[in-house]
Amino acid sequence: MKDTSANTGAKKAAGEAAAELVKSGMVVGLGTGSTVAWTIRRLGERVREEGLDFLGVATSFQAENLAIDSGIRLTSLNSHPLLDLAIDGADEVDGDLFVIKGGGAAHTREKVVSCSAKRFVIAADESKYVQKLTWPVPVEVLPFALRLVERRLVELGGRPVLRLGKMKDGPVITDNGNFVVDVSFGVIENPAALAARIDPIAGVVEHGIFDNLDELFLARAVGVERIGRKRG
Repeated sequence: MKDTSANTGAKKAAGEAAAELVKSGMVVGLGTGSTVAWTIRRLGERVREEGLDFLGVATSFQAENLAIDSGIRLTSLNSHPLLDLAIDGADEVDGDLFVIKGGGAAHTREKVVSCSAKRFVIAADESKYVQKLTWPVPVEVLPFALRLVERRLVELGGRPVLRLGKMKDGPVITDNGNFVVDVSFGVIENPAALAARIDPIAGVVEHGIFDNLDELFLARAVGVERIGRKRG
């Protein structure tokens, strides 16, 4: 889906609203993508204008470069293994706050960072919020295991497609040096069950189904709605 001016405005509203969660003294995971880019830019403004003093942990080279350009001090998970907060974007979020991520091929690091945080927040525009997940699931794969993983994903009912580069010949290479396979499963009735079936496949590094979202900042026409996970 191409961004329209309305999409861009909604992404900006959601991303900037999430940036207000950050307080001085925090260590914060910084996600990857067009919506959380607005979060990072807004945090840079707060650093300059308010003296906000926090440390960021970037989930990709893209996020790292934007954070540096924005004047945000960075650290690593090795130095700060427990984060106060992680903020990211999403490809799709369903009504139970299951998430599909990985459009930017950064979902492995994004999942590690989100699982290292006390609180995981996603900022998204309304087009990403759906009743049931249908987005192809990105799966990061060891190149050596590509054919095995593809076969196993087909056995699970998926249609795997190796993600190819747009400005180069050959596959997309992740920041970890691996391939990404985008797997269509149609309507995903049970994301947790599907995730549990992908997890054990030998050669799978990580998949893009996230089950640990705490709160969604959703940009609607009337403003940004905050939707928290229902605790059963």
